[in-house]
Amino acid sequence: MAGSMNNSIKPPLWLNAEVTYKCPLHCVFCYNPVDYDTHGPELKTEEWLRVFRESRELGAVQLGISGGEPLMRKDCEILVSESTKMGFYVNLLTSGIGLTEKRISAFKKGGLGQIQLSFQDSTKEMNDFLSSTRTFDLKAKAAGLIKEYDYPMVLNVVLHRLNIDHIGQILDMAEAIRADHVELANTQYYAWAYENRKHLIPSKEQLIRAEEVTNKFRKKIGKKMKIYFVNPDYYETRPKACMNGWGAIFLNLTPDGVALPCHEARMLPGLDFPSVRDKSVREIWFESKGFNAYRGDDWMNEPCKSCPEKEKDFGGCRCQAYMVTGDATNADPVCDKSPHHYILEEQVNQAQVTETKVIDSKPLIFYRTDKNSRELSKKETSLSQ
Repeated sequence: MAGSMNNSIKPPLWLNAEVTYKCPLHCVFCYNPVDYDTHGPELKTEEWLRVFRESRELGAVQLGISGGEPLMRKDCEILVSESTKMGFYVNLLTSGIGLTEKRISAFKKGGLGQIQLSFQDSTKEMNDFLSSTRTFDLKAKAAGLIKEYDYPMVLNVVLHRLNIDHIGQILDMAEAIRADHVELANTQYYAWAYENRKHLIPSKEQLIRAEEVTNKFRKKIGKKMKIYFVNPDYYETRPKACMNGWGAIFLNLTPDGVALPCHEARMLPGLDFPSVRDKSVREIWFESKGFNAYRGDDWMNEPCKSCPEKEKDFGGCRCQAYMVTGDATNADPVCDKSPHHYILEEQVNQAQVTETKVIDSKPLIFYRTDKNSRELSKKETSLSQ
């Protein structure tokens, strides 16, 4: 069961429901799994509502409804209204595609607390290139609806080599659409982003410029807008406390009902993550081997085992450790105490080239939801920046 840092397991507080992997966008940094086509059928409406009730009874208070694109499900309004009645504060994470006035009116009536809208860039050309769609105008319309229905404008833009130099224009766009909160989240390298990381890792110069522009804009805008700038892991020397600890407060549910302690944990070999179709949320959270695998510190190797910072970062990200080092029990290689930190340093060093230069012969791979179309999704990075 739990290790020495977790003598008692507390219930989950934050539930994220990935209600579908389907999405009209095909973003190069998508964290949806690259093997989506091997997964089972999506949970039905009544199954989701049962799981929401079980999670609420355990003590979960915040619910994120995400995907993929959650608006591709016709029952999204039902999921929102019924979970709100259960006492959840509900946040919808969306690309904005499919958000009509009829639907946002239903969300408002159903008690939806917040809508987080994503853009890929500030210009129609780059937004549509990075998502391999023609969606910029639709997103702009969605932004207008969000403000019209008196929601706070929560804007998310994933940053990377191909758009980070546009950060000034992105912030100007945020001001123009009257954003209240802006999350400038540098790409985390999982799933499709990991496949494309040589194209996506920004140079140090780009990061420095972006932070300078962001800080100047903060001074100009004052308290009118809250701006969060999240550095890419690969440039850090200490890992983040991933999900505030494995199986500590966060419960992620995949479209086919597999329960995970983080979005990407399904990739880890040797772990059994049960489905809510087979077991209750309570049994999964407290008793499953998968959720107990990296709780506490009994699983840790050195240098984590004797590190005084383990109670802050919990050894970092297990998925990142596995992807980079091949062993999920290793220290997160972001940490400069890790013997594998040099691997990320090599990746960062490769990024220190002229920003407009194509740094890898491998083409960008755009997110698709089946194996055959993935083979057709490869595109040469030919768009000038």
